Parts: sequence; structure tokens; C-alpha cells
Amino acid sequence: MSESFDAVDAIRAKRDRQELPDDLIEWVIDAYTRGAIADEQMAALAMAILLNGMSRREIARWTAAMIASGERMSFDTLSRPTADKHSTGGVGDKITLPLAPLVAACGVAVPQLSGRGLGHTGGTLDKLESVPGWRASLSNQEMLDQLEDVGAVICAAGAGLAPADKKLYALRDVTGTVEAIPLIASSIMSKKIAEGTGVLVLDVKVGSGAFMKTVEDARELARTMVDLGTDAGVHTVALLTDMATPLGLTAGNALEVQESIEVLAGGGPDDVVELTLALAREMLEGAGRTDIDPADALADGRAMDVWRRMIAAQGGDPAATLPVAAEQTQVMADRDGVLTRLDALQVGVAAWRLGAGRARKEDPVQAGAGVTLHAKPGDTVRAGRPLMTLHTDTPERFARAEQTLAGAWTIGSGKQIAPRSLVMERIAADES
Repeated sequence: MSESFDAVDAIRAKRDRQELPDDLIEWVIDAYTRGAIADEQMAALAMAILLNGMSRREIARWTAAMIASGERMSFDTLSRPTADKHSTGGVGDKITLPLAPLVAACGVAVPQLSGRGLGHTGGTLDKLESVPGWRASLSNQEMLDQLEDVGAVICAAGAGLAPADKKLYALRDVTGTVEAIPLIASSIMSKKIAEGTGVLVLDVKVGSGAFMKTVEDARELARTMVDLGTDAGVHTVALLTDMATPLGLTAGNALEVQESIEVLAGGGPDDVVELTLALAREMLEGAGRTDIDPADALADGRAMDVWRRMIAAQGGDPAATLPVAAEQTQVMADRDGVLTRLDALQVGVAAWRLGAGRARKEDPVQAGAGVTLHAKPGDTVRAGRPLMTLHTDTPERFARAEQTLAGAWTIGSGKQIAPRSLVMERIAADES
């Protein structure tokens, strides 16, 4: 067929810091999805976007074109409002697991389309697949039925949702353009807008264990995504949250599921509870349910009840014993004092090397692998006492994990450190 444009036109325009017109953007996404633009041409365009950026109009049109490449879902038939959460990923970030049933227990349906981990950031689906029998793939009708009956679903996005994004993300992953903020924002938001939720709360991580290392970059990404959601008619709010230190006391798959269950039972680490409640309150406020305090639903067991029903509805056994790694070893403190620093990235890479994550999409993961922390910054530690326990089914992995952890922490002379604020900023549509 005769093409309306040439890919080189778009590449040259962005190379020369020009804005792409709407019709060229729409053609680029459509042509790449159907194979009329070669990978090397799209890679060149993605690099030009990484280096020179895009305007708000360009990003909005790019996102709309990716949505138009596939189907759009609708939850209009549900008897309750919907709200979703997206995290940009971090170490020990199991927040989706307690959050979805908690918000559902408060009367708001949560259609949580999640992904798998790659590298040091764990994937929600990988974590839940450590529950015996649980399945990630649901049809759209199964998802709707579960949302009406249970109120919460965590599942994989269907192949029909923004297929242009799936193809482009795979290309960005191997061409050094994953970090392009316009492309990150459009990738996330094309799927979330196409999903059809009425409210979206974004958890944008900042720090060593996050993709965004600085507050400035995280703020730019958050603002871009909030603008995209707002322009599409979705009530969108972003929280910038600290990822210098791992969340909670575990990084792994079954380890994080167990910690999430502890939160749903009314316990769990303070930081996981704090962030779960902060995000739940944002989701409920956006859905108009300011009359309910989600802390009550944690305390009285309603959130745990929804968790059990959600797991069972997807074939899982909520009472089953979770997998445990065959081998463990401990990493000890070398001196007395106060733990003043624990690097999230190094802990995440150690968990990955123990088998909790994957380097390629097709790699398997170990359900029981990962890291259990015995101290967080601010805690007093003793020489010869464990700082963390490493878990794996393949003990030959311990050496590389321990090498990764070299220099991952600092123990001070005994002076207490000031607690860090977990939620650093809030960005909403009415802020400039």
C-alpha cells in the first residue's frame, strides 16, 4: 500500500528538535504496529525523543495513537466506581497485594492490570504466582465478573490492550531508550487509559532502587502522566515516594506475599502499611468515598476477607503454604552501631541474582528466592548478628549475591538518624 509519510521525516524532525504534527504521529504508531516502519527506524526516532523530548501535545497524541492501536475496556456496567494504582517499580514494592483488596473492601472496585519483573524490580504477577494454583490470565468477561463479585482483580493485561506499546517497549528495552520520559509516560498511560478505570493513582518511585534516580526526573515523569490522564478524562494523582531503601523487610516473590498477608492481618512493616494506606486514601478520595477510613478495613479483617476471595477466584488456595527456598545463608554486621544506609538497588540486584528476578522475559523465577532484612536504617545493630538472610534453591548463587551486597550498607557510631519521609510530594491536576 502507498504510505502517507516516510519514517525518515519523523526522525529528522525530532533530530532537529521540531514538533511532530498529529497526523504524522498517528501514522508512525500505526505503521510501526503493522510493520511498515523498520525497527532500526523506530529505534532512531526513540533515541531522538530521548535526547530532545516532546511537547505535551505530542505526548498526548502519541499516547492516544497507542490506545487506538488496540481495544478499550469499559467498567460502566459495574455497580461501584473503579480506581487503579500504578507503581513505576522498586525493591520490595509489594504494595499492590494488600492495596487492591483493601480498597475493594471500602466499596471501590480495583481492576489492577500488572506485569512481570525484569531486572532488579519484582513483578506483581511473579509474586502472586508463588501462591499454589493462582493464575494471572483472565478474559475480559472473567475480569468484569470478578470485579462485580469480589471487587478486586490483579491480572495480566490482555494482548488486545495497546499492542503498539508492547512492540515499542520491547524495542526500547534493547536500544537504550527505556529512560525517555515521554515514552515511559505514554507507555504506562496508554494501557491505563485503555483499561477504562475512572481513577488512577500513580506511585512514582525516587532513589537508587527506582528508574527515576532524582526528584527532578520523578517530578517530570509524574507531571507528564498526570497531564495525560487528566486530558483523557481520568482523575489522576501522583505521589513521589522514597526508594532509596527497600520497602518492607523482604525482596522476593513468596517472601513478599507472606509480608503482604501480614499487613492484611493488621501487622507488617510500618513503611508498607503507611504507603498502602496513603495510596488507598488517594484512590478512595478520587472515587468519592471520603467517608471511609481504609485503616478500619485493615484492622477489622474486611481487607483480608477480600484477599482470600480474590485469590480463590483466580484458582489460588489462600490457605496453602507458600514456597520456601531450599537454602539460606546470613549476612552479618561487622560492627556495633546504628544502620544509617541500606541501598535499595544493591538489595534488589542481590535478590535478582538469587533467582527472584529475570534478566530476559523468558527466564524462570524461583518462588522462594530473595532477601529478608533484619534491620532498616535507624535500627541498632550488633557485630556478628544478622543484617539479612539470603534465600535460594541454588546455593551457587550466594557468592555473586554477597558480592553485590558489598558496600550496600553503612553502620554509624551510634547516633540516631532522622526518619525519612516515605511520601515526598503529591502532584495533582490543579497544581502547576
